[in-house]
Amino acid sequence: MAIPRQLPNAITIVRILCAPVFLWLLLTDAGADEALRWWAAGLFILAIATDGIDGHLARRHDIITDLGKLLDPIADKVLTGLAFVGLSILAELPWWVTIVVLVREIGLTVYRLLVVSDHVLAAAWMGKVKTVAQAIALSLALLPLWTLVGEWIWWLNGVTMTVAVVLTLASGLDYVVTEVRGARARRRAA
Repeated sequence: MAIPRQLPNAITIVRILCAPVFLWLLLTDAGADEALRWWAAGLFILAIATDGIDGHLARRHDIITDLGKLLDPIADKVLTGLAFVGLSILAELPWWVTIVVLVREIGLTVYRLLVVSDHVLAAAWMGKVKTVAQAIALSLALLPLWTLVGEWIWWLNGVTMTVAVVLTLASGLDYVVTEVRGARARRRAA
């Protein structure tokens, strides 16, 4: 069955549009452990899950586009970036964590936009692992599971967030190294 060529990109755009709605749900009642918090977490989880869906559809139906390669990581960064900011606003995550993550994410996004006329910097494997780690850590931090299972969940949240931050820094370094090597190879070929 053929799917519309722009369906993966449309899913990506919907993910971007979900991000401010998610943040509004999270912050509306000051992050209280009530219905809006659950809705915010559910929307985040649903939206971040579409990252796998749009990529799978694009690969399976051979409709990978340069626009999709550019928009997909931006959508991830908008959604996860707002989650980090929201958790820091609620004082559930230290601001330094959010700042470190945002500097890496915004820096890489700006770089992607600067080099797009030369080449598309698609998501690398380590960047994809980083996104999964962030999705898991943020989902655990957003879901008010402490109301169901107790405060031990804060320990698990801390461990998963630490892994996500370490992978964020490592994948940023991986992109820098890859781009430097690519630039050297292009200079040699020219």
